[in-house]
Amino acid sequence: MKPDKIKIVLFLLPETNLFDLGSITQALTEAKDLNLNVELQICSENNILQSSIGVSLQNIKRYDKPKLMAADYLFILSSNINYILSDKLNPSPKLSNWIRQLYLNGTTVISVCNAAFFIGKIGLLDGIKCTTHWKRTKQLQESFPLSQVQENILFIEDKNIITSAGSASAIDLALYVIAKIKDDLFSHKIARELVVFNRRTGNQPQESDYLKYRNHVHTGIHKAQDFIDSNIHRKISLYNLTDIANMSERNFCRVFKEKYH
Repeated sequence: MKPDKIKIVLFLLPETNLFDLGSITQALTEAKDLNLNVELQICSENNILQSSIGVSLQNIKRYDKPKLMAADYLFILSSNINYILSDKLNPSPKLSNWIRQLYLNGTTVISVCNAAFFIGKIGLLDGIKCTTHWKRTKQLQESFPLSQVQENILFIEDKNIITSAGSASAIDLALYVIAKIKDDLFSHKIARELVVFNRRTGNQPQESDYLKYRNHVHTGIHKAQDFIDSNIHRKISLYNLTDIANMSERNFCRVFKEKYH
């Protein structure tokens, strides 16, 4: 039986990523506006925190103030990668024990992007299927050899641990949690409120569908690709595409075949 109100706590590391903070809080605020019965709290080790871009955050609740239960969620947001990979990332025994105890009591622990290195440091990735940004998956596996790092997925849940890819996946995580609390239809409504094209599932690849076949810099071909994406419901002639790309038919066919791979 679910409690009347679910608590969702966002834990901020030093040099925290404001994109994570903004996207998750916006999704949850939209959900609350549509009567999702959740309580959102933000906490850290310190009352004042500097973000990764130098903007200071103040009046932050101390991490051990929120009282989380088995049905609640603890998000750990990403940070400046230089901090994450430095000796500064050294969780205190008290903080480590607090998070581990929450996990053992049933709270779902969620790391966004490179925060996987943080939860790895406190021993929560041992034997766990996990992921992080595609640039860092190999490094994550090497850093925590008992983990089971998964390549090229947006996010994955294993034994109440959820880890995710790059920071944009924070929106997907928030929508996923909203769906777990309520249902898929409600989460879809929140995605629409956020003007998110679709709610991506965890097993989708980290590369966006809109970035596939765009690993080139040919402006004419880009324009033709954009036209195809926007007019997929129409019959498109080769003349349409060559006109948009401002290229001859022969040259367009040659370059398109070369670039579209």
